[in-house]
Parts: sequence; structure tokens; C-alpha cells
Amino acid sequence: MAELLEKAKNYVAEKVTNMPKPEASVTDVDFKRVSRDSVEYLAKVSVQNPYSTSIPICEIKYSLKSAGREIAAGTIPDPGSLKASDTTMLDVPVKVPHSILLSLAKDIGADWDIDYQLDIGLVIDLPVIGNFTIPLSQKGEIKLPTLTDMFA
Repeated sequence: MAELLEKAKNYVAEKVTNMPKPEASVTDVDFKRVSRDSVEYLAKVSVQNPYSTSIPICEIKYSLKSAGREIAAGTIPDPGSLKASDTTMLDVPVKVPHSILLSLAKDIGADWDIDYQLDIGLVIDLPVIGNFTIPLSQKGEIKLPTLTDMFA
């Protein structure tokens, strides 16, 4: 009997492991707007759902790092769901306080941009499996706003 249960357990584990899972990628990180206390950037995330039913997104966690330091982090609770058998575009707004940008003056230098690493954890609720986190990471450069951006 124990052998039969072990075979059944292995069969189920193998099927769950080989199930298709949603895939995601960061498609763009760009300047959005300037406010009195912060600069807001917008990360666009493309998520492909292989299932014929929509999947709820539990939360999106993000962390923006520059020069080896975390300059922004947060969580977006309950951002909606993934469309069935389709690609869903998600917007992840990231606010960076002005005080932190000033402390990055060395990195900003003459080219007026910030070298960054954006880490995103997309937590979705898969049937049978439960909560599943899709980890994403992207490195690049973000342009800082100019005076024309602030008054446009």
C-alpha cells in the first residue's frame, strides 16, 4: 500500500512540475512624472497566461536599486488578474524621493541618468499549486527629468 501511495505522489509531483506556468518580462522602465516630493517611474511588465481561465494576481512586490543601494521599494496589493490565454500588460509605478536622487549625485554625473536594477516579484494564485511568485529582474539606465519635463 505504501508503495502505491509513493507512486501516486510521484506521479502528481511530476505532473505539477511539468505544468505550463505563466511567464513574465519587464518590457520598459521610463520616466512618468515629477511631484513635489518624488520622481515617479513606470515599469511595464508583460505576463503571458497559458491557461484558459483568468488567474488572480495577489500582489506585485518591487525593489529599485542604484549604486548598490535600495532607492525605492513597495507592494501593490491586488492589482487585478491575468487574462485567459492571453498576454496582460501590468503597470508598476515606482516613486523615488528627491532626497535619494540627490544622494546619488556621483552616479548621475554628466550623463544625467541613473544606473539601476529593478527586481519585481509577481505573486499569482495558481489553481492546485497555490501562490506562485514569478521573479523578474532588469538592469539599465533611467534618464532623470529635465526642467522641460517638470513644466511640460
